[in-house]
Amino acid sequence: RQLERRMFDITSSKLLILAIVALLVVGPKDLPILLRTLGKYMGVIRRQAAEFRAQFDEAVRETELEQLKKDFESASREMTSVVHEGTAAVEKQLETAQLSVDKALESAPSKADSQKASKALPPDKAKPAEETMLPDKTRT
Repeated sequence: RQLERRMFDITSSKLLILAIVALLVVGPKDLPILLRTLGKYMGVIRRQAAEFRAQFDEAVRETELEQLKKDFESASREMTSVVHEGTAAVEKQLETAQLSVDKALESAPSKADSQKASKALPPDKAKPAEETMLPDKTRT
């Protein structure tokens, strides 16, 4: 198993043996051309690997950005619904308050009605207009 992991492990002694074999097979005249060609192809392979890695990283970033966008939109929708619910609750309370104020105004006699009533009664039985508008609990 360790041999599989170290398959491309090239030590200095192995590199020396490869150089000697290449020198014998290719010859001293064509060895620099061979090494130059190998260097070019290694450069091309490295550039393509770097380009692939950059595209892969960009795809990962785009996926992360899309997920962040979805999370933000979800939070925005939730916030909007909470605000609408709060607005509806406040409006309902305002309507209830308005109805109770309207009922209170309808049940209390108006100031003009109480003045007419006090003029119609003789002076000794007439009550001041202020007293008729007060609830029964506050009269003494």
